Amino acid sequence: MGSSSKLLEDVKQHLCTCAAGLKLTPDMEAFLEMPMRELYVSLPVHMDDGSIKVFKGFRVQYNEALGPTKGGIRFHPEDTMETTRALAALMTWKCALHKLPLGGAKGGVICNPKELSHREIERLSRAYIRGIYQIIGPDRDIPAPDVYTNPQVMAWMMDEYSKLAGKNVFGSITGKPTSLGGSAGRYDATARGGLYAIREAAEKLGINLKASRVAVHGFGNVGYHAAYLAKKLFGCKVVAVSDSKGAIFSANGLDPEDVSGYKHSTGSVLDYPGAENLTNEELLELDVEILIPASLENVITERNAVRVKTRILAEMANGPTTVEGEAILNSNGVHIIPDILCNGGGVIVSYFEMVQNQSSTQWEEGKIQSRLERQMKEAYNSVYDFASKNNVNMRQAAYTLAVGRVVEAMQLRGWI
Repeated sequence: MGSSSKLLEDVKQHLCTCAAGLKLTPDMEAFLEMPMRELYVSLPVHMDDGSIKVFKGFRVQYNEALGPTKGGIRFHPEDTMETTRALAALMTWKCALHKLPLGGAKGGVICNPKELSHREIERLSRAYIRGIYQIIGPDRDIPAPDVYTNPQVMAWMMDEYSKLAGKNVFGSITGKPTSLGGSAGRYDATARGGLYAIREAAEKLGINLKASRVAVHGFGNVGYHAAYLAKKLFGCKVVAVSDSKGAIFSANGLDPEDVSGYKHSTGSVLDYPGAENLTNEELLELDVEILIPASLENVITERNAVRVKTRILAEMANGPTTVEGEAILNSNGVHIIPDILCNGGGVIVSYFEMVQNQSSTQWEEGKIQSRLERQMKEAYNSVYDFASKNNVNMRQAAYTLAVGRVVEAMQLRGWI
C-alpha cells in the first residue's frame, strides 16, 4: 500500500474507532467517509523556455456542515488525490475539534517547486486559482498555504481570484502577507499552537520543560519555528533537527536560528559545524523527552515505533504516525498529542485572518497569540479530560469530540 493510500485508510480507521461511541449508523459512517466534492484540474503553464507544460491539480471539499470549507494547498511532486482526500478529512475534524465555524478542504498540484523559477511558480499559482475558481470563495472554500507554498504564493492566488471576481477579495485566501490582509502571527501559528499543547501535556505528565530535550523531524517553516519556540518560550534543549537530506544531532544543544541560516546558505542542515550527522530514521529513535514530527505523513510505523523513546510525541505534521505504529507507542506509554489537536494553530489563526478580512481590521500580534493560546489550552484539556474519563487514547478522544460536532451539525441541518 502506498503512503497516500495508507494515510487515507488510517483516517478512515480513526473514524471507525469512534463510530461505536457516537452510535453512528452504517449509513452515517459511510457518509462521513466520503468527501462531498472533488475537482481535478489540468493547468497549462507557459515555462520560461517558451514551452507549455501541463500540471495536474485537485481540490477536495470534504464536509461543509459546520461552515465554509478551509484547507491548504500543496505544491509537491508526490502529491496525490488520495493524500489530498485524507488531508481534507483531517482538516474537517481539526476545525470541528477547535470549535471553528468551518469545514475541511485540501488542495494540491503535482510539481517540484525546486525545479521551477519564481515566475513559473507565479504562473502555476494563478493557473490553479483559475482552475478551481468556480468552487472557492470567502463563503464557500478558503485556501491557505501548505507544503512548498508560502505568503507570496497566497498573494498571487488572492490577486488572481480578485481579478476574476472584478474586485479585491482579500478574504478569498488566508496566509497572505500582512500588507495584503494577512494576519500577524500566522507565520509561526502552527508551531506556536503546538508548543502551547506541549506545555499542557508536560504539566499533566510532570515533565520539566527547561530540562527537556527536543528532536524535530522536518526543518521547514513549522519545524524551524517549533525548534525556535521550544528553546525561546520554554528553555528546552533542541538536540536534533532534520530536513529531506538528513539530520544533525548535538547533545549540547543546537541554536535553531543559526542552523536555519546555515541551511539557507548550504541547502541542508547536514554537516552543521559541531553536530553529528544522522539519518532521519535515527532522529526518530533518539532518547528525548519531546519528539516533534513536522514533515510529511507516515514516518512512524510498526517498523520503527518500538525504538521510539520519547515521552511526548507532538504531531505537528499531518498523519505522521500510522495506526500500527501508534498502537506500539500507546503500549509503551508514549503520550501522543494527535495531529488534529497539535497542529490546529495554523487554521485557528487562518480563521482569525478571515474574521479580520470580513471586518476590514487588523489585530495586534499579542491579541492573536493570546487568543490562540486560550483555544489550544481549551482544546488540549477537553481531549485529555475526555480520554481520562472514558479510558481511551488521545486520538480516539479527539476524533470522538470532533466527529460528534460534525454529526450534530449534519443532524440539525437534516442531512442525516
